Amino acid sequence: MPQPLPPSLTPPQAHWPLPLPLPGVRLVSCGFSPASLQAGDFAHCAITPPPSIERSVAKRQAEFLAGRVCARAAVQAVAGVSWVAPIGEDRAPVWPEGVTASITHGGGWAACVAARAEHWQGLGLDVENLLPAERARRLAGEILTPAELARLPADDASAALAITLTFSLKESLFKALYPLVRQRFYFEHAELLGWSADGQAQLRLLTDLSETWQNGSQLAGQFQLSEGRLLSLVAVAAAT
Repeated sequence: MPQPLPPSLTPPQAHWPLPLPLPGVRLVSCGFSPASLQAGDFAHCAITPPPSIERSVAKRQAEFLAGRVCARAAVQAVAGVSWVAPIGEDRAPVWPEGVTASITHGGGWAACVAARAEHWQGLGLDVENLLPAERARRLAGEILTPAELARLPADDASAALAITLTFSLKESLFKALYPLVRQRFYFEHAELLGWSADGQAQLRLLTDLSETWQNGSQLAGQFQLSEGRLLSLVAVAAAT
């Protein structure tokens, strides 16, 4: 990659902000600024934007560029290949054979997790800004199942965290399982069973997605909240 990076991006950083390290999984993140994006930034980073991105607003262009820069570094770290993930027909990134990965971006921050598929068959990463209490309450019925609504804390701050966390973990769950089942599913098709202050969570499917992933299947997730930014990850180990 040409150096230095354009002012719209901060240098990609390999780190692990989540509570539970996963062997063989690499996370790379960077910051981005849509206001600083220049016409030549994609060429500067040796990334060709697809037509849909070229036609989009600066925010979408900046987050796409940042996500692909992080993804290239993460895939390089686990597979030794320089790869700029194209957009597939289903709008999801296309990864090189033998690699599992996931991109997320929001609030001027982008990240990618990547691993060898022989070790991890599914990875789902999601970042969200913590929802304000009023907006969280307004969205609760669209995100939460009846059981999740019944467990919602009474105080606004705790409820906002629970709703944001449920949203994020379900997004991560979708990203982790969709490449395996090739079937779309929605908020009502999964349930957050519980979560703990140390960043551990447990989810359960409420629908059949495949012979392997059926109603009642449970998956572990993890998350980290820092300065109003919530990052969540669902990882599915390779079948043994």
